[in-house]
This record gives sequence, C-alpha cells and structure tokens, in this order.
Amino acid sequence: MKFRLLIAAAMVLMVGATSYAQGVAQETEKAAQETADATKKAARKAAQETEKAADAVRTETKKAAKATADTAGKAVDKTEATAKDAGHSAAEAANKAGKETENASKKTAQEAEKGAKKVEEH
Repeated sequence: MKFRLLIAAAMVLMVGATSYAQGVAQETEKAAQETADATKKAARKAAQETEKAADAVRTETKKAAKATADTAGKAVDKTEATAKDAGHSAAEAANKAGKETENASKKTAQEAEKGAKKVEEH
C-alpha cells in the first residue's frame, strides 16, 4: 500500500509539474507574442515617422528649389535691364559724341573758310 501511495504521490507531482511547465510555456509564448506585437507596432510607427520626415524634406527641397529659381529669374531680369540701360547709355553717349564732333567739324570748316577769305582778300 505504501508503494501505491508513493506512486500516486509521484503521479500527482508529475501531473502538477507538467501542468506548471505548460503554464510557464504558455506565459513564455504569450510574452513572446506581446514582444512581437510591440515590435511590429514600433516598426510601423518608425516607418510612419520616417515617411513624415521624408515628406517634410521633399516639401522643403521644393521650396528651396523654387526660391532659387525665383532668385535666378530676378537676377536674369536685372541683368537684362542693366544691359539695356548700358546699351541705351552707350548709344546716347555715341550720339552726343557724334553731334559734338559734327559741331566741331562745322566750326573748324567755318574758321577755315574765314581764314581762306582773309587770305584771298590780302
């Protein structure tokens, strides 16, 4: 009888140990699943944040490119206007110089004519 009692006690212990081991295994599996779920959630959040950052960089890059293009366009416009002004100024200066040369030539011709008349008179 003692032997049967010992076998019964051993069986109870084995069942209890097996039951305990199954509980530990289930808890470990549950913890592993929770860790996997948390990792997936964190990965999704990181991907969303990365996408937001990429969108922000894209937007800022577009703004910078537009600002650069606008500035370059303004510089071209200013250069064109300056070139036109310089061209007009050069043309005006050439016209003025031409008129002064023409006037000087006329005066020289008049003086030469006066001098020639005086020489003829003498």
